[in-house]
Amino acid sequence: MTAEAPIETASAAGRPPRYTTVAVILHWLIAAAIVFQIILGWRMGDEPKGPATYAIFQLHKSIGITILLLSLARLAWRLFHKPPPHPVNQPRWETIASQVVHVAFYVIMIGLPVTGWIMVSASKLDIPTLLYGTIPWPHIPGLPELAAGPKHAWHEAGEVGHGLLVKLTYGLLALHLGAVAKHQILDRDEVLGHMAPGARPGWLEPRAWLAALALVAVVVGGYAYKPTIKHAAPKPVAEAGEVVEPANGTPGPDVELSLPKTREDVAHLPPGDMSPAAIAAAAKAVKIPEATALKDPLVWTVDKTSTLGFSATWAGDAIEGQFKRWTADILFSPYALDRSRLTVSIDMSSAATGDDQRDQSLPSDDFFAAASHPKATFTATKFRKTGEDKFVADGTLDLRGVKKPVSLPFTLTIFGDTAMAHGVTTLDRTAFGVGQGEWASTDQIGGKVKVSFAITAKRK
Repeated sequence: MTAEAPIETASAAGRPPRYTTVAVILHWLIAAAIVFQIILGWRMGDEPKGPATYAIFQLHKSIGITILLLSLARLAWRLFHKPPPHPVNQPRWETIASQVVHVAFYVIMIGLPVTGWIMVSASKLDIPTLLYGTIPWPHIPGLPELAAGPKHAWHEAGEVGHGLLVKLTYGLLALHLGAVAKHQILDRDEVLGHMAPGARPGWLEPRAWLAALALVAVVVGGYAYKPTIKHAAPKPVAEAGEVVEPANGTPGPDVELSLPKTREDVAHLPPGDMSPAAIAAAAKAVKIPEATALKDPLVWTVDKTSTLGFSATWAGDAIEGQFKRWTADILFSPYALDRSRLTVSIDMSSAATGDDQRDQSLPSDDFFAAASHPKATFTATKFRKTGEDKFVADGTLDLRGVKKPVSLPFTLTIFGDTAMAHGVTTLDRTAFGVGQGEWASTDQIGGKVKVSFAITAKRK
């Protein structure tokens, strides 16, 4: 027969009366983070998919990695610092159970973040992880580069493992809280004092009630948390990618302007100092005559302040964005529409909505498929005049390898060597295959996408 391993008791030599301060701090931080994570996980499952849920998911990833790092730190600390002994006269089965639960908590504290990390690393959408929107965190090496089959298998394994560990967490928390209550109220021993220095047995102990209130506060905080949704589009960007700061004091389109008084004033306005609508109003105010020199189409050079934007809806919320890199070849005259031409080429990997993690997913095969179709091209060879200073460019949009006719209405004002044009059109993203798999549905991400532009151009 083999001798049984001795069970630790309060008489064990060299054991401290409580956990060290570092262990206590790590314990409560990890406990709060786990409870907060549970609430975020429930919200991710209950709330409709959209920008808010996406932002909660990003925070969920950040807290998960934080729990992993704190748990590894706690484990390392535990290896070099003895824990306090078990209570005197504690039953053998209870001692064994507490040791099993202790080990199981380390399994979930490390296993949950690792399985989540596997899921993110093996996801078909290569979304980066920025801890709290700031610190880059890498994928698990090798997983993103796997073929589709093995990659999917890893993702499924991570998902199943994550789900099982979540259920184990529920059970462990119930056991742990029940055991603490038993030791504090029924057994009236020193167990709570191991992690709450100075705590005494009994249900009137204020530290016990403080811990309970903290638990409730974390739960309420998890439900009350409202993520910040980034709707703002990025700043205007030049064709080469150079960020352009707006001119100081540039008024928006809804701001009342002090218009130029003479034709010379309008002709010398720097591009970008006024909105297209304001420029048009200024030109009309000083009665600039039609330019007889535009009988033949001229080549126009797009100014770096020009913008090409888009907007869509996600779970009812507006998502605004711009393309950072695009070019426009313009041969145009309002008096020679039959000979005018327009070609716009857009770098599909340059889409930006103000959220780096979301933007990383847009070039993927589920959306723009930028690896196989890096450029989208709009080509127009037919123009129509629909009103004073109003035109429509009829052409073809080639996006993701799908070609569809598109009509682009715009308003144009030409004064001297400068032209200002702005317009909006609506596209059906599903017609071009933008949104594959679960993203093909228009229940969450709307099928209609508005594309808008504001161009300032100089004629050569």
